[in-house]
Amino acid sequence: MTKQKKKVRTLTGKVVKISSANTIKVRVERKQPHPLYHKIVASHKNFLVDCSAEQLEQVQVGQVVEIGETTPISKRKSWKLVQIMDAKDAK
Repeated sequence: MTKQKKKVRTLTGKVVKISSANTIKVRVERKQPHPLYHKIVASHKNFLVDCSAEQLEQVQVGQVVEIGETTPISKRKSWKLVQIMDAKDAK
């Protein structure tokens, strides 16, 4: 029996803060219609993201990045930096 690789859930967001030696804070915004009034409502959530030292040198506040879910690294950190995207690559 072969082991199937699980597809990793990814999100796209903007870097808000470079916290420590290997942590950044990413803000992911979502827009969805209100169930009753059908107005588009924007909401956001901040994620603590783990990244390597090489990635940390390249990333800057305001850049658009793609993050992927992983096993918990610490109490609030369970996402890893997948790639740094250009503004034109973002949705």
